[in-house]
Amino acid sequence: MGEQARWTRARLGRCGPPLDLLTASFRRHVYAPHAHDEYTIGVCVGGSEVIDYRGGHIRTGPGRIVVLEPGEMHTGGPGNPTDGYAYRALYAEPSLLADGTLDGLPHFREALVDDPALAAALCAAHTELSACPDPLQAESALPWLLTALARRHSTARPAAGRVPGAAAIARTVRDRLADELADPPSLALLATDLGLSRYQLLRAFRTTMGIPPYAWLAQHRVTKARILLESGLRPAEVASLVGFADQAHLTRWFRRVLGVTPAAYRNSVQDGPGPGGRHSAA
Repeated sequence: MGEQARWTRARLGRCGPPLDLLTASFRRHVYAPHAHDEYTIGVCVGGSEVIDYRGGHIRTGPGRIVVLEPGEMHTGGPGNPTDGYAYRALYAEPSLLADGTLDGLPHFREALVDDPALAAALCAAHTELSACPDPLQAESALPWLLTALARRHSTARPAAGRVPGAAAIARTVRDRLADELADPPSLALLATDLGLSRYQLLRAFRTTMGIPPYAWLAQHRVTKARILLESGLRPAEVASLVGFADQAHLTRWFRRVLGVTPAAYRNSVQDGPGPGGRHSAA
């Protein structure tokens, strides 16, 4: 484990506010006392870190979530002389955690949170967005996970979970995303148009569709990409036409949905005997 730190800036929706992601791996580095204006949400992924916070010491371990509140002074350093520490962190504007709760900004009595499923989801979203910070994917994933953190582990009361008319809301959002797949509107904008909070929109969509808006849109893009590949276009051309960031982004989702790469799919349908293939009847 070396001394490495990499920052990525994701944007929450088209023209939305930024959210910073940090991927860090340290053997000896010790942070000077400092504070952030945002909530700092971290997940330890290796080794052990000791954080001085609120007059005490927090010792992290793999799979544990750390929540440091805005304005709270803290430090951080290796928990022992040999193992170092590695973590994923994001820096969330306070309102992101308050969207699905009542009573103002959420307060976390304990900085250390034991929630393996949420820790794994935060790490997965962090890793994916650090590789490709797609604005709609960031807006679909991170506010939902941060709201879950506040609803489960803060002192704030959860807002009502049921969203009246969820199915109609989900269909409206789905149709807007399908119509604007190459440059989709932000969920915050769609929520405002529908008179909802972003949390309510996300809950209505996930309840009805079973997946978040971005996952639905990515699968819809793959469907459109198949048609273009069958027409003879190359994967690099298709990626931009259906709204993926690049060919690698298209390939990741194509394999998730269909199990093969776009290039392999294109070759198979071009060479196959069926409609559109090279050996189809004239």
